[in-house]
Amino acid sequence: MGFLDDAKKKLTKAVDQHGDKIASGIDKAAAAADKKTGGKHTAKIAKATTKAKDGLDKLDKKNDDLT
Repeated sequence: MGFLDDAKKKLTKAVDQHGDKIASGIDKAAAAADKKTGGKHTAKIAKATTKAKDGLDKLDKKNDDLT
């Protein structure tokens, strides 16, 4: 098993255990970025947030951003 395979396995395990916390962190980071830019890039931040959460969901096959 190569380095990347091992890293993906560890990342998947972490997402399985803490996906809801990671999704919450993504939301908090997006809100902070939006506030810092004064709402100037809200659409781009929302798009990036959605893509990050989609990636999170693909790792563990769950929809972690729904609580």
